[in-house]
Amino acid sequence: MDENKQKTDEQQDATVNNEEQNTETAGNEQTAEETEQATESTGAESAPTDKEAEGSQATEEEDPLKAAEAKIAELNDKYLRKVAEFDNYRKRTLKEKAELILNGAEKTIVKILPVIDDFERAIANGKKTDDPEVLREGIDLIFKKFIKILEGEGVARIETEGKDFDTDFHEAIAMVPGMGDDKKGKCIDCVQTGYTLNGKVIRYAKVAVGQ
Repeated sequence: MDENKQKTDEQQDATVNNEEQNTETAGNEQTAEETEQATESTGAESAPTDKEAEGSQATEEEDPLKAAEAKIAELNDKYLRKVAEFDNYRKRTLKEKAELILNGAEKTIVKILPVIDDFERAIANGKKTDDPEVLREGIDLIFKKFIKILEGEGVARIETEGKDFDTDFHEAIAMVPGMGDDKKGKCIDCVQTGYTLNGKVIRYAKVAVGQ
């Protein structure tokens, strides 16, 4: 009796263990299935997110390109404007230079015109008098006035009388021997007066030099 009861208890325990194992297995299978479904659901939900990320990345890649194109267009516009401005400046400068060359002496000519007026009056008065002294004085006054106008424009006569011969200012056209040691190498006579303009020689003085 006791042995039979013991066997019966063991069979009942085995049955309970089998049921527990079956229940645990079923639970594990259900958990695995739920996990798989959750994973699929998560993948499905994350798929659009990936596409959105790709779209966002593409947009970010396009924006620098558009910005670069806009910058290039802006720089090109500035370059064309600068070229146009420089071309206008060059043309204006060439025009002003041509006008300066053509009319550069206008100021000086205007100052010389009164001298011409004086010469005309002197000629007209010379026809009315036979006194050469009057004509000489008139011409002398006109000459001094003309020299003063030239000096105001920076023109100066090159002095030669008693000066040592200087190739920077003088041009020797004759050598005069027998003038003594004190005249050797000096300007004896000026054949043609020389002039400077603001310190620059514009015509050398032609002189005879003692030898």
